[in-house]
Formats: sequence, structure tokens, C-alpha cells
Amino acid sequence: PQPGDWRQLCIQSARLHARPLDLGRPLWELYVIEGLNNVEDVPAGSFAFVLKTHHAAVDGASGVEMLTALHDLVPGVNPPGPTIEWKPETVPQPWELLARSSVNQAMRPFQFADVMARMLPTATGVTPRAAQAINVQTPPPRTRFNVTLSAHRVIDGLHVPLAGVKQIRASLERATVNDAMLAVVSGGLRRYLLDKAELPAETLVTMVPVSVRDPNVTAEAGNQVSAMVVPLHTNIENVHERFAAIRDATVNAKAALQAVGARNLTEFAQFVPGALIGAATRLNAELRTANQATPAFNVVVTNVPGSQVPLYTMGARLVATYGMGPIYDGMGLMNIVTSYCGEVYLSFTACREVLDDPAFYTACLQQSYDELLAGTKAPTAAGTAASAVAQTPPVKAAAATKKVAATKKAAVQKVAPKRAGSSSRR
Repeated sequence: PQPGDWRQLCIQSARLHARPLDLGRPLWELYVIEGLNNVEDVPAGSFAFVLKTHHAAVDGASGVEMLTALHDLVPGVNPPGPTIEWKPETVPQPWELLARSSVNQAMRPFQFADVMARMLPTATGVTPRAAQAINVQTPPPRTRFNVTLSAHRVIDGLHVPLAGVKQIRASLERATVNDAMLAVVSGGLRRYLLDKAELPAETLVTMVPVSVRDPNVTAEAGNQVSAMVVPLHTNIENVHERFAAIRDATVNAKAALQAVGARNLTEFAQFVPGALIGAATRLNAELRTANQATPAFNVVVTNVPGSQVPLYTMGARLVATYGMGPIYDGMGLMNIVTSYCGEVYLSFTACREVLDDPAFYTACLQQSYDELLAGTKAPTAAGTAASAVAQTPPVKAAAATKKVAATKKAAVQKVAPKRAGSSSRR
């Protein structure tokens, strides 16, 4: 319906994201949302794809590959017809399932021994830097994001030039683009919680997914992700000191992950019985233990690079891509970073009950980015004034605008606004 703006797109995408997948059907859904006539930076008449896939089937990297596979590299390409007739696999009989599971269970002890044989030698060679990251200094503080969640979701996001993010990265030795985006999220969270008078004295902690995919294998689906836990140093007021502290924390976390082996950790987790995890999750939801338990981390920040060349669907150009991600009891905010054609897109998925003002949180993230970028430039009278403005609390009224139409990601979900016309869209 009119006016077809960014807020309506976010609300519709959040509703689609919140709806559970039908487990009796393939675990993916693809929606087309039309009538995007009033989205900033998007041509009138655009439309959006919302690709929603269960995280058991794909992770962030394979989700981006799926989105890319839906597009062409040049406009106006007629899709070729099928060269081989597709035939579905036959439904396995009960005896076949029993035979497969019996063989798999018989091999499990040997697979477990193989993983342990690879992990134990690395544990003896842990460096002091890695040990510093492995040792937990203090438990993460409880925040509004670490409670039992409702079934309702909110989604929003912004985009900034990749060149600006690289400029922030270059301002600090040994920093990475991922460090820069962690600093943006850290500053945004600090501003948001300060406004709510809820900023804890201890630093917030984020979980950062780490892909363990073979870089030479691009067509492999599945969920191949490990993780590292990184303090965001939200308790540090000075933006430059906070950025440096985050850089040091990620260096330590990477050293710890390398010491044990990210792939080893992923393979080790496969030996935990799925039925036990499911039962524990259901019990946790019924008892609402997330309202009392100490969280393992406060939020998630994931970074999945996207295509840096234009993509097209039936002549329509993809103009923006945003991610959506899964949240659960005890972790009610996920920040998703992706990139496309020289732009970095930072979006988030949250529970509506714990973050009921997504446009304001988006404004906090934008001001955090602006503050970091301003700090990379030579100090001038104008720059000093801009920095002073950047450190003031964000104004909620200024949070009403939003950027481009989106690609959303639910356990990997994508919304892709396309431009109507012969060579544009997203």
C-alpha cells in the first residue's frame, strides 16, 4: 500500500521473519514485495526480495551465495532453459533411515577420537595472548537484550560508504574492517543504553561468528561456522580508546581461536546430542530462565562480505542488500554487516519488546559511525565542532529517515530491493 516507504518495508519484513517456517516443507521461503515508491536512495517502482532460509541449511556465507545465484552479472540476460530434467530424490523408506543412522552412530566414536587427537596437541601450545582471551575476566552484564523474548520482531538498518569504513580502519594500526564495524556497533549500543539510563559499568560482550569454510569451495551448503567472544568496551567513553581496545580484544580472540582451531570447535559441537539441545531449549523457554541467568554474551555482530560488482534480475539492478538474523531467549539483538558495490550495510534484528524504537537505535549507529569517521580527519575548528556534536546524545526525532530497500537475512534471510526498469532494481 501507499506510500511504499522504508518503514513499511521493515515492518513487513519483520512480520515475515517472525513467522516460523513450515517444517513439513523445504526450509526456505522467497517473497517478492512490490510498490516501493518512497524509499530513500531507491528508484520509484522498485521491488524487494525477502529470502528466508533456516540456519540449519545455510550459514551467512552460503546465504550470500544463494542471493548472488538469483542474479546475473549483466542486465537483459535471458535465463537459459534447463539442460537436464530435474527429478527429486525418492523419499527414503524407514528401513533406509534406520540403516543410515546405524552406520553413522557406529562411526561416531572414531570421529570423536579424530577430533580430540587434533585438539589436544594445540591446547598445549596456547600462547599467553590466547590464554588472555580464553580466560574470562568478568561475566557479561545483564541488559535489556538478555531476557525472555516475545514472538514479535523489529528490523532496521543503514548504509555507509565502504571507503569511509576503510578510512576508519586505516586510522588505527593493525585494525581491520571488522574491527571498525565492531566499534560502530559498540558506540551505537553505548549511546542507546545511555539514553535509557541503562549503560552498565562493565563492558558489553558480543559473539562474532567465524566462517570455517574452505575458501576454495564455494558451492557447498550447510552451516560451517565457529565463533569468538569479544568485549565491545562500551564502558570506555573516549571513542579512539574504545576502538583501540576493541582492536586488541579481537587480536586476542583470534589467537585463542587459532590455538584451539575454529574447525575443530565446530566439529566438536556436532557430538552434542540434538535431542538434548532441543529439550534444554524448550525447558529454558518454559521456565523463562533467560530472565535470571547470566548471559554468555549480550549481542551478536556478524560480518558477511557481499558482491562488489552490480547484480541484475531480469534486467533490474540490485541496489541494496540488508541482512536479518535469528535471535532467541537471552540474546535479543543481532547486528548484521554486509557489503555490496562499495557500500557497507549495517542492519539489525531485535525483539520488539526489548527494542521498541528501532529508528532511534539506527540513529545511534549512524552517529557512532560519524564520530569515528570524524576522528580520522585532521583536527580543524569545523572538525572540532562536528566532534562535539557527534558526542551529544542522539535526537530521537532525527531517527525517522532510513535508507535503501533491503535484503534481509533470517538465519540467512535476504531482502533485495530492485529497481523497476530495464537495468535496475533492489
